[in-house]
Amino acid sequence: MRVSRAQAEANRETVINVASRLFREHGFDGIGLKDLMKGAGLTQGGFYKQFASKDDLAALASGRAMESAIGRWSRVAAGSADPFAAVVGMYLSAGHQGEKGDGCPLAALGSDAARQSEEVRLPFQNGIEAHLQVLDELIPASDGAKPYDKAMVVLSLMVGAVTISRIMTDQGMSERLLEAAADAVKRIAGETAEG
Repeated sequence: MRVSRAQAEANRETVINVASRLFREHGFDGIGLKDLMKGAGLTQGGFYKQFASKDDLAALASGRAMESAIGRWSRVAAGSADPFAAVVGMYLSAGHQGEKGDGCPLAALGSDAARQSEEVRLPFQNGIEAHLQVLDELIPASDGAKPYDKAMVVLSLMVGAVTISRIMTDQGMSERLLEAAADAVKRIAGETAEG
């Protein structure tokens, strides 16, 4: 049975969204095309009608994940009287630490993405720049600081803290790590630890 163009586009969007989640859960090499397509409720046979390669899908799914992460930061910031503290609190939380499939793609796939093709790394580059822009707008300005300097340190600390906290088997220590990182981020940004 032939699929309409509208249905084919809907199927493609479904595959990208499912791949975005499954890659964050399993890594780029931790899940095959058959399981990706099965997760989208489709057969593997239709994959190459929709995507040039697994790298093509990985790049699209990574871009979607980065857009979702930026959107989440923007929603959290917009809904708070203290947008910076709200973003930091959401990101460095035990809840986010447990959201491997729906959480930050930088924490979920960062080291994996570094070993991928430029096609797959490009959405991460763009997403990192977008994250830096959001942080730069939220962090109080300081005299003499170059644009993005604080944002770069803050993003690196936050992503690193979530990544390390996900590795740890001691949940109490993992939560303390996230709290310590949140305090450090607030100090770097020029706020008090109580923020």
